[in-house]
Amino acid sequence: MSGAWVFVCGPSGAGKDSVIGWARKHLAGDRDVVFAQRHETRPSCAGADRQGLGPAQFEQLLRAGGMAWHWQAHGFQYGIASRYRQQVDWGRVVVVNGSREHVACVRRDGGLRVVQVTADATELATRLLRRGREAPAAVASRLARNMLLDCANADLLIANDGTLEEAGRQLARYLECLRGTK
Repeated sequence: MSGAWVFVCGPSGAGKDSVIGWARKHLAGDRDVVFAQRHETRPSCAGADRQGLGPAQFEQLLRAGGMAWHWQAHGFQYGIASRYRQQVDWGRVVVVNGSREHVACVRRDGGLRVVQVTADATELATRLLRRGREAPAAVASRLARNMLLDCANADLLIANDGTLEEAGRQLARYLECLRGTK
């Protein structure tokens, strides 16, 4: 019995972290749904689903075969530890906070699903400016980049324009359905 990888992707500001966090909390007791922690070359922050590594550490882990998935985006490197492959082999659903560009290049098979979280362009701009990580010009660049990335290949599209609970519940239901069809 084999499980599934679920890549949750979407533009910056769409609320991927929040939607994943809601689903994680809702499914906390479910051993068949695993939320992967990312390795990345940007500093970690408290409560995040990521572990910060220096570029040399990241490269060493990658060369040693320690990454099941890896990609680059926005000047950083990201990866998912190989140990999660075993979880999929055991029949579990492993959720990855991924990249739209990366998943577009990955060979799609029965073990990989893609969930696209999106929001209205005006809402994305508001959220990005509110979080204050980037200058307005960088925000405009990110929004322009969104037009180049298509979500037509998503298995599930979540429009995160309503409440977080609505969007989170959609993801949680989808994961529960995948778990039930293994």
